[in-house]
Amino acid sequence: MEKPPFRQNQSCGEWELKERLGMGGFAHVYLYQHHETNEKLAVKMCRLELTPRNKDRWSREIQIMKKLNHINVVTARDVPEEMTQIALNDLPLLAMEYCSKGDLRKMLSKPENCCGLKESEVLSLLNDVGSGIQYLHENKIIHRDLKPENIVLQNINGKLVHKIIDLGYAKDLDQGSLCTSFVGTLQYLAPELFENKPYTVTVDYWSFGTMIFECSCGFRPFLHNLQPVQWASKVRNKGPKDIMAVEDLNGEVRFSTHLPYPNNLSRLEPLRSALLQLMLKWDPVQRGGKMNSETKKPLCFEVLEQILSMKASSSMFLTPLLMSPQVVHILNMTTAQVHSFQLTPDESLHSLQKRIEAETKIEVVNQELLQETGVSLDPRKEVMIMYLSLVQRGWDSYIVYLFDKSITKYSGPFSARQLPDKVNTIVQEAKTQLPLVALKKVWGEAVSYICGLREDYSRLFQGQRAAMLSLLRYNTNLTRCKNSMFGFSQQLKAKLDFFKSSIQYDLEKYSDQMHYGISSEKMLKAWQENEERAAAFAQVAEVSHLDDEIMALHSEIVELQRSPYARRQGDKMEHVYLICLSVPETDVSSDSSEMVKAIIQTVQNQDKVLKDLYTHLSKILISKQKIIDLFPRIEKTLESIKDADNTVMQMQIKRQREFWHLLKIACVSYSAFLTVIQIISFSFSPLSFSQRVCVSFPLSDAAPRLLQENQKYLSQLTSLMQEAADEQAKSIVVSPLRSCSFFKAIFFLSAT
Repeated sequence: MEKPPFRQNQSCGEWELKERLGMGGFAHVYLYQHHETNEKLAVKMCRLELTPRNKDRWSREIQIMKKLNHINVVTARDVPEEMTQIALNDLPLLAMEYCSKGDLRKMLSKPENCCGLKESEVLSLLNDVGSGIQYLHENKIIHRDLKPENIVLQNINGKLVHKIIDLGYAKDLDQGSLCTSFVGTLQYLAPELFENKPYTVTVDYWSFGTMIFECSCGFRPFLHNLQPVQWASKVRNKGPKDIMAVEDLNGEVRFSTHLPYPNNLSRLEPLRSALLQLMLKWDPVQRGGKMNSETKKPLCFEVLEQILSMKASSSMFLTPLLMSPQVVHILNMTTAQVHSFQLTPDESLHSLQKRIEAETKIEVVNQELLQETGVSLDPRKEVMIMYLSLVQRGWDSYIVYLFDKSITKYSGPFSARQLPDKVNTIVQEAKTQLPLVALKKVWGEAVSYICGLREDYSRLFQGQRAAMLSLLRYNTNLTRCKNSMFGFSQQLKAKLDFFKSSIQYDLEKYSDQMHYGISSEKMLKAWQENEERAAAFAQVAEVSHLDDEIMALHSEIVELQRSPYARRQGDKMEHVYLICLSVPETDVSSDSSEMVKAIIQTVQNQDKVLKDLYTHLSKILISKQKIIDLFPRIEKTLESIKDADNTVMQMQIKRQREFWHLLKIACVSYSAFLTVIQIISFSFSPLSFSQRVCVSFPLSDAAPRLLQENQKYLSQLTSLMQEAADEQAKSIVVSPLRSCSFFKAIFFLSAT
């Protein structure tokens, strides 16, 4: 019974058709989603009646897919039973995991990738596809059709993962290690396939190398405008290390052993070129390099691992060129130039700074290296340890920002992005007519250049933001220091108030007691000097002038945060590069007037936003320098406050020692005092005195006068003793020796 025609709105039980994902020579791939679980499946179905050979290919793809299990190879899934009815013929359906981020071709087609992907994206591709290819080869499978369309992307835990798909052309090596069938996409085929010669796994090396080159530079390596059957004869005699061939306007083919500019690669470009030199060898026997007898891996995959891990390899095949460590990018904010440095495993920050000094002429003592969070690199740690713990998004995304602490105003000259030679040519001769193929290439480089300018601005803006975050960190420390200073100042003021009140009270009491005979010019002078010193310390405790400066600086920083230049201004350039997307499709030739206009407009906008950015950056650095200048002043003030506080405490302790010394003297006299009191009390009693007078002197007119004086002195003494007793009752000290009246009594007795 004939199957009904497939309809795009058709649903299969709980599975609903969402969209068509793609189509091949004789198959379509559709996206289905489950109503309840939202699970998604990519379902591949054959739409044509196939020849026996192609039926065998279809069945072989399903068999291979079902036995593979690797994160970088798309996973086969069981076909839901209700879907079997939608098959258009007797060939089975192939259900696979759905990769939602499209394929590599889609990424390469973006305007900003005209001259290659970002380095981190290329590295991710090397890791994922390289791992997938090795897995296939370990399972004795040649893919034979590696190309950007057969590399899809999936988001797994926030990271883009590349997966190999479409194993329809894959060959199981169990059927023989040498194959002669001519299959696969022409543009990525290895040379031996054109000649219908036997081939091995090295055909995948060629395809992979071609993809790496295209992802690095934006075009295929060998005469990319020609079909393979046209360029094969011209490239056949290339050198063993040649990885690129281009044809100039005169028809002459020029070869190169290195990746061309423009590209987004770092100084690791020689390492990348070395990998491509191994993968793009014309001779299939030599392609990939020698096999390591221990690891059972060809040299090309060891070099690949070297690029990814950047650890020293013990392989006997690796040359010193390949023994490269990690790379750190330093953006010199004074010149807008990026400097890349290869790190050794144990390199110190000081060692890196010496190399930076040699290249930038900024002395180590004046270098400030900030991370994008505004935190300075830690000089106590090795650079490699900091690098590995911080870099997460790839080499091209992680940049350290270099500032020159000896200057606060950055005004250029800035290092402009190099204009590609072909783009420079059309800028000089905008009206020159170019063939469509050449026009597309130069316009692609122009788009890449304009996108590069936007990226340059983005990096510089991030550097300005790092400076702002650093300023805010300094401001936080300044606030902490100010609060500490203010706290100690208030503490000193409180102690001074107490000390001055105490000493004033002492001076008043001293004045009150002077007419009883207590006097010490030395003690009085010491107290008066202490009072003067306390008055001087009041000036030390006064920090309002610093507080006013700090508050004014806080206001400046708030204004810097609110400034429109603190926000990204690069949007002004966003609309300009859209002009570049209008690449002519039908004209045989055209001039580049519109493109040159877009380039000039972009450069002019770039100049303006950079001027604004650096004006704002200079204000940030000036504010930061003000904070740096305030720190030693605050520290000095804080030290003075602490010294004054300590001196006041010492003065107070000295006064207490003096009082305790007086009390010690009084204690010695206390027993004598009691005896004197008893004697005087007895001696001055009227009866006792009159008896002695009667015995000693004959009764006369003087006796009444003497009795009267005795009564007077006794009355005064009794009053003083009562005053001493009252003061003792009010005092927190048990001993009567603290009583002022006690001392009055002593001096009274001395006087009488």
